[in-house]
Amino acid sequence: MINREWHLLSRPVGWPKPEDFALVEAPVPSPREGQVLVRNTYLSVDPYMRGRMSEAKSYVAPFELGKVMQGGAVGEVVESRAEGIAAGDHVLHFLGWREYAAVDAQHAVKVDPQAAPLSTYLGVLGMTGLTAYAGLLRTASFKEGDAVFVSGAAGAVGSQVGQIAKLKGASRVIGSAGSDEKVKLLVDEYGFDAAFNYRNGPVAEQLRQAAPDGIDVYFDNVGGDHLEAAIGSLNEGGRIAVCGMISVYNNTEPAPGPRNLARLIQTRGRIEGFLVGDHYDLQPQFVQEVGPWVASGALKYRETVVEGIENNLEAFLGVLRGDNVGKMVVKL
Repeated sequence: MINREWHLLSRPVGWPKPEDFALVEAPVPSPREGQVLVRNTYLSVDPYMRGRMSEAKSYVAPFELGKVMQGGAVGEVVESRAEGIAAGDHVLHFLGWREYAAVDAQHAVKVDPQAAPLSTYLGVLGMTGLTAYAGLLRTASFKEGDAVFVSGAAGAVGSQVGQIAKLKGASRVIGSAGSDEKVKLLVDEYGFDAAFNYRNGPVAEQLRQAAPDGIDVYFDNVGGDHLEAAIGSLNEGGRIAVCGMISVYNNTEPAPGPRNLARLIQTRGRIEGFLVGDHYDLQPQFVQEVGPWVASGALKYRETVVEGIENNLEAFLGVLRGDNVGKMVVKL
């Protein structure tokens, strides 16, 4: 049996190019004692993966050249050599970018395809959902009555941040997105109070129009002009949670910082970065609270599904371009 898997051949400079990668055929691995063999059903592609393609020091080790890359995946166990997991079970794990994976059982989490579609365990009920939950409620210290601004608001994380804020009693939720269609989605389907297309004019001006009374919380997925605009609209005691800065991931030179940081003195504002891996203690609380919202339809989600592992790279590049609405997944 043949296992197709994506390898990183060279470290991208600027935007990743197809020649930096290769789809390689390899034997299907045999699970060792304590492992399970998983036939992946859905693979996740996420912005953070761009950082792992660089050799720069970061919070996680870079992908190794000439070897298969990694990422979130969910699939069916076809062979088990571990107690507690049987063939036919479905598991969530982090050996994506391949069709079959031999996974240490201690790193595989059983999921129930009857409780929710398998793909949701990579998105709304998975790491991206927990990212939104932890970043808003813990890092940004959201409280009822806050006005919240979310960049990248039509993406997997941003769309949940805005909806959770509304469900928790935000006074106003504003989102930015990269197309008029996404802006309409934010307001009409996700219940944002206002949204704007950042391509239609200066972000700072559009944010002031959408939030004339300022903002108390900014959830940053973009960086750049969005971060500077948020600082400019921050109310006294405002909080900024930095989740990602997709606008600078492919830069070859350091991006300039916000020019108005001194305003944080006036507002007593706070900027704090966070990683979801530091907040897994919230996972039970997250599932208990968000699961019923998803089941009842109170919290809506979208997925962009790309078919076939041969299109895994293009799906990833699509995330960097902002092609996706909601979570981008690859179906095998």
